[in-house]
Amino acid sequence: MAGGPSHMETFDPKPKLDALHGKPFPDSFTAGQQLAQLQHERGGLRARGSSFTFSRCGLSGQMICDLLPHTQTIADDLCIVRSMHTEQINHDPAHAFMNAGSVIKGRPSFGSWMLYGLGAEADNLPGYVVLMSNGPGNDQPVSARQWSAGFLPSKFQGVQFQSKGTPVHYVGNPDGVCQSLQRQLIDELAELNGYCAERTLDPEIQTRVAQYELAFKMQTSVPELADLRREPRSTLDLYGIKEPGDGSFASNCLLARRLIERGTRFVQLYHRGWDHHSEIDKNLPLACKLVDQASAALVKDLKQRGLLEDTLVIWGGEFGRTPMGQGTGRDHHINAFSVWMAGGGIRPGLTWGSTDELGYRYLTDGQEMHVHDLHATLLAAFGIDHERLTYRYQGRDFRLTDVHGRVAHGILT
Repeated sequence: MAGGPSHMETFDPKPKLDALHGKPFPDSFTAGQQLAQLQHERGGLRARGSSFTFSRCGLSGQMICDLLPHTQTIADDLCIVRSMHTEQINHDPAHAFMNAGSVIKGRPSFGSWMLYGLGAEADNLPGYVVLMSNGPGNDQPVSARQWSAGFLPSKFQGVQFQSKGTPVHYVGNPDGVCQSLQRQLIDELAELNGYCAERTLDPEIQTRVAQYELAFKMQTSVPELADLRREPRSTLDLYGIKEPGDGSFASNCLLARRLIERGTRFVQLYHRGWDHHSEIDKNLPLACKLVDQASAALVKDLKQRGLLEDTLVIWGGEFGRTPMGQGTGRDHHINAFSVWMAGGGIRPGLTWGSTDELGYRYLTDGQEMHVHDLHATLLAAFGIDHERLTYRYQGRDFRLTDVHGRVAHGILT
């Protein structure tokens, strides 16, 4: 959810903040703290309560905002983490930190680390696919470096599919080129690259051979994958898809499920439109409506197909929003935000971690979750020790969590 969803309007209700609405925000919370733009707010910092209600949902009784009625129906499948915190207060570096554990360019993304560590099960589709959809406005740009393989071999790079039309440009053969001629061309290129590989110890040559072969196989696999009209009407209705392949978040969620069941290791959906510096009471409901039904449908669909137990779904943004108002909205906030997870070795029906009574800062109670901790925990859910998944580069063994990371064993099954 690119832009930073407000935790106080989604998964972390704050009655005391609501009661303080419009009044000066206590200086004891903000003294010496890093703020994005609010230090320029005229008249001082003022508390902003939520305009929306929450309900206890499912047998687990998890608190979820009424803006997310479909998500409320899967409460017992979710682990909601309220104690997330990060180090980067602006969008692009915060995306990078959430994806790669670092803002330094050239570091591999989480998806690339996963593909490097576990490989992919499909040989006719990329192992790491990225899809993008737009929100109702306030759409922050998302740079391609967010799915970069960094210093890992480029075969672990994320591949962005187009959300509308054909997912991959030029996937078909040009006029006058048949499949057998294309096969002959790929074989000749592999042979020529093989001669080069014998003389040059460059892993990118083998990557090039493998990518030519993958591209040839995708000429058959991609059109079948992207044909969402093969799905029954009941499935399209479950996701709330009006026109299959229309570039919506709903279509992307269904395409993600189809990728997962065909062996793609890592699928990343970016939905923009969560940067609510103004008119949050108007724009937040619009943003929630665009993703709520499809997010819940993805979990339900994976579950009924027996895929959820070994597929981990993660929902969240790069940071949270301030409990202080910024005009009619909220500013960026690094000290507290929420994410939820479902499936893939994560305990369901659990709320993990807490923030203070005003939603300003995570509580140090053993359940706090830094981004490095999240990465370590996610890797552990897949049976990977984050301290041992390394790659040697420029004389040093690098890892996703750098020299940090604490596994939250309490949320693992």
